[in-house]
Amino acid sequence: MIAAAFAALALLASPATAVDPGPPTAATASPAPIPAAVPVLDWQPCAAGRAWPGGAQCATARVPLDHRDPAGAALDLPLIRVPAADPGRRIGTLVLQPGGPGGSGVDFVDDNYADLPAELRERFDILGFDARGVGRSAQVRCWDDARYKKAVTEALGAPGPDGLARAVAEAEDFNAACVQASGDRLPFLGTGYVARDIDLIRAALGEERISFYGRSFGTYIGTVYADLFPGRVRAMALDGAYDPVAYAEQPYAYDLPQFLALDRAAGRLLDWCAATPAQCTFGAGDPHGAFDRLVRALDADPVAIPGRGTANGYTLVYRLMFNINGGRADWPDLAAALARAEARDPGSFLLSPPSPGSFAFLTPNVVVECTDRVYPPGEAMLAARLGAAARLAPKLGPAMAYGPPTYDHNHAPACTRWPAERPSRHTGPYTAAGSVPLLVLGTTGDPDTPYQDAVALAGRLDNARLLTFAAEGHTAFGRSVCAQEAVVRYLVDGLPPRDGTVCADEKPPAPPAASSVERRGSAPGTVAPGASAGARDGAELIGNPYRAGSRT
Repeated sequence: MIAAAFAALALLASPATAVDPGPPTAATASPAPIPAAVPVLDWQPCAAGRAWPGGAQCATARVPLDHRDPAGAALDLPLIRVPAADPGRRIGTLVLQPGGPGGSGVDFVDDNYADLPAELRERFDILGFDARGVGRSAQVRCWDDARYKKAVTEALGAPGPDGLARAVAEAEDFNAACVQASGDRLPFLGTGYVARDIDLIRAALGEERISFYGRSFGTYIGTVYADLFPGRVRAMALDGAYDPVAYAEQPYAYDLPQFLALDRAAGRLLDWCAATPAQCTFGAGDPHGAFDRLVRALDADPVAIPGRGTANGYTLVYRLMFNINGGRADWPDLAAALARAEARDPGSFLLSPPSPGSFAFLTPNVVVECTDRVYPPGEAMLAARLGAAARLAPKLGPAMAYGPPTYDHNHAPACTRWPAERPSRHTGPYTAAGSVPLLVLGTTGDPDTPYQDAVALAGRLDNARLLTFAAEGHTAFGRSVCAQEAVVRYLVDGLPPRDGTVCADEKPPAPPAASSVERRGSAPGTVAPGASAGARDGAELIGNPYRAGSRT
């Protein structure tokens, strides 16, 4: 979106002051990171993107590829900031960190700045950056688009008995492609190094402490930063939180609740369909059975999508996985899209095949997680754990467990045989000892980051407050007035809400006449302007996290 701005910027690497990298971790037996030179930021007006009041500014931060060797090879990280609209009342810099891994922080700011509460725009410089290996930051590459398209087109929504063997073979092919295309970068894309990059950016900005809002995977980045640099956090809101110990050290134990959360969220959508046939015509009174039949029917006879290839049962599962994150307000649109898919209407956004925009997100999603996490070796354990996930999450689990390397649930086949070393991963203790109070937000019906993760993180941090959003969908900020007001007050005033605060103001499903994306006059075979997945692959939007094609 604003690539021209970064292409025009010089690559600067003549900093003078060293930054303390924080205490070494036990991530590997490799030498600990050593102080790195502070980047020099040459802020220029962004050449593209939106014309925000005060002007968006772009710069490039040069950081070490390997923080153990700061004088060696370097990476250039693109940055964007929008200065505080009220400079006289400016507090400092607020870093916005999107989900993923794989979400562009530059686009996250550019796409969402206008939707931020006015008080945040007035009081903070709003800053985003593309993390190493993501977006414009030396993006990691593995399969090319043609190979990725082949993998997702041939994947099945209801895999057969050869599902595991096929998943392992594709994972091995994906890993080999990563080594061939990005072998020099693979060891250095872990979140431990991303956190050190953030601290270099903080120093380059001249800030003693930063404020931070992270959502989804952005909460893990924030947690690692606070663990390494607890004294450099002014305020940190972690929305849709990860349990960092389970994520990094107990990956199978982390993955199963994610399978269950996704499947149960889909089940609650279908329960609502059964209970409200006036708002959900899908399935003719048996939406659960109809969904299972539809997945198998699409596998057996895919639907041709003009200009996009074909859609089968895997396509349906993949799209539902992302689009269910919007919560109850999106259920009528999802119901209408399911009905259109049942009618084999290629205009259903749930039949939109993954595109190259998807692959640019999914590749770093796999690579970063395989760098951050160490799965126990062994084919027997892999078979048992994926088999359990497929059985216990029967609607969406089989497609995700045995699909090609794409998103969180199906990383195990690739990560169990990951070919690169991991000097850039972080291994805790994830306590952020000595930090200011950190705010953790969890959504009870979250299909992507299960609520118990937020509870676990709040309990592990030395100084944290937990805010609960009693709702469906992924993350709270922008979807709950109650939660958003609490976050704003915390970020501005440094005062977190009372621990255990519960917000229960989720928007209910809209009545049929008000439901939007499937009722905008789109003709059969088209996708309505602004429709959900497929219209804007890769965007992540505040308040509606993954609609409009986010992360898909």
